[in-house]
Amino acid sequence: MFDRFGVSPSLSCGLIATTLTAMQRRQFLLAASSSSALGALPAFAAAPTLRAAARDAWLYGLPLIEMAGARAETLKATAPNTLRRGRELTTLAAQFVTTPNNDTLYARAWVDLAEGPVTVTLPASGTRYLSVALMDMYSNNFAVLGTRTTGPDGGVFTLVGPGDRAAAGPSVVRSPTRWVWLLARTLVDGAPDLAAANAVQDALHLRGPACPVPAASAGRNAPWAEYFAAVHALMRENPPPATDLAWLRAFAPLGLLPPGPFDPSRFTADEAAQIEAGVADAKGGLRSARAGRVADGWSYPKATLGAFGQDYVYRAQVAVGGLAALPPEEAMYLRAVTPQGSPLFDGAVGHRLHFPAGSLPPVDSFWSLTMYEATPEGQFFFTPNPIDRYAIGDRTPGLVRGADGSLDVWLTREDPGEGRRANWLPAPAAKRFSVILRAYLPQPELLTGAYRMPALRPITAG
Repeated sequence: MFDRFGVSPSLSCGLIATTLTAMQRRQFLLAASSSSALGALPAFAAAPTLRAAARDAWLYGLPLIEMAGARAETLKATAPNTLRRGRELTTLAAQFVTTPNNDTLYARAWVDLAEGPVTVTLPASGTRYLSVALMDMYSNNFAVLGTRTTGPDGGVFTLVGPGDRAAAGPSVVRSPTRWVWLLARTLVDGAPDLAAANAVQDALHLRGPACPVPAASAGRNAPWAEYFAAVHALMRENPPPATDLAWLRAFAPLGLLPPGPFDPSRFTADEAAQIEAGVADAKGGLRSARAGRVADGWSYPKATLGAFGQDYVYRAQVAVGGLAALPPEEAMYLRAVTPQGSPLFDGAVGHRLHFPAGSLPPVDSFWSLTMYEATPEGQFFFTPNPIDRYAIGDRTPGLVRGADGSLDVWLTREDPGEGRRANWLPAPAAKRFSVILRAYLPQPELLTGAYRMPALRPITAG
């Protein structure tokens, strides 16, 4: 069924065939905002052409495709409704999603609510940071349980599907979609703390009915017919919300919306070329789009990060470059950018991050700075380095402060020398690098922008 628009399937054609007034307004707004939302994408006519429909549909479906890819990877070794716990911090050899952190243990599960509720038991974590993010198939965090929201004492929660008639209450969490990605993060305060962190994570439990593993889905680089067929299937499995209907109407020329079948064979060669052009527009615009605001050499996230609402372009960007990002109130993710606005720095040039005394990131939990090398597709992963250090932060042992209480972090390919080695965050040996500052449980001045990170500065000779 596809009734979450608030209409029956028999009425869907009538809804899609409504007058173009709303569509014209939406297309005008999209074109007007293209310089900030989609880079240099061309502005199309108000009518939803095949090219425009393919562009919009590709962007809308991208989180579904990326989530399905993450689901397939996990379910290779773990059944649905089964928790898979990481026993060690994520390292170069154990990365499973773009932009991982090296601060917390991960536990993950793919939850299928088709057969009924699933119970999530959170342990008492005390002062240790713990979060259990619950994401729908459109990559939105519809709930984050743990330190900030449910407190340090743990609890038992019932996760129910969108059509479940279970009683409401403070311990019932309703998912907007049948499938849910559960991703738990448990802070590790250095190697000596690993056993205690594992004990907390071991007390995190998931109980639910046995469910089959779904078929694998096409990836983001699949031919357009395979890509849209996969999006169509995923939308049937996880119907979108009624609040997406204005955007979804733009897909009418593709015949993409359920309940009807998606039939790529009905398009002529010329129409297929238009669809391919629309997909190319979407990919090109996504690469050049700007997300969030930039201040003093850092890109700050939008308020919609992790719970995107109708910000579909931003949602697509994050699906590729930061899938499973938490909302800002849970964690602020700041990415350093060059003076030209690029998130990629020349690794051949050493850089210094200088925190004056008393100006470290204001957090109620912890902060860390993580080094990544970039893939050609815009994803980010840990980089090999001689000291196996992927992040540096407020829990890094042995950091050396200046006589005035300031802190310098050195981002270089080569060993920066005896006086700087303790504060060294190694850069990739050959590739360009990107760095992300994570601030967990940010204080109000970081959320509001009153606090600004200092910019990375090139290290000059002498």
